[in-house]
Amino acid sequence: MAEEDLERNFGFLIADVGRLLKTDYDRRVHESGLTRSQWWVLTHLFRRDGVTQAELADALEIERPALGRLLDRLESSGWVTREVDANDRRAKLVYLTDEVQPIMSDMREIAADVRRDATEGLAARDVEKLVDLLIAIKANVNRRLSATDEDTDAEQVVRSATGS
Repeated sequence: MAEEDLERNFGFLIADVGRLLKTDYDRRVHESGLTRSQWWVLTHLFRRDGVTQAELADALEIERPALGRLLDRLESSGWVTREVDANDRRAKLVYLTDEVQPIMSDMREIAADVRRDATEGLAARDVEKLVDLLIAIKANVNRRLSATDEDTDAEQVVRSATGS
């Protein structure tokens, strides 16, 4: 078996670049008084406003009680609001408020600066190609995970039907 060059392993590179980008962004946005947890929630809501708390917790990969406490703080700051889901009274939908829009604008500007600095010296067409490739990789992984989830669901149906 040939020795793997871990410095060129794209899985490690994606994880390292993601971590470094998050650290750089965190340092820059910290000057605005936001914690990483706060800006992470706000960013997810910016991408997909009006999700349930459960969906948001899953997307952020944090426990629901921890998210609830964080949302309590964001709500008391006037940055988010929670409303009962008309389709499921047990669920709460989370929305950004108008009051947080100036902060979101600052965050988007900082994010653009981080991306610009990270891609310094790269041709625009290379950056676009990189984004296209990452989108394709993401689709492949999502497709594989969906197939695995469907297999697991089918196995559970068979177990239920057979009593095993």
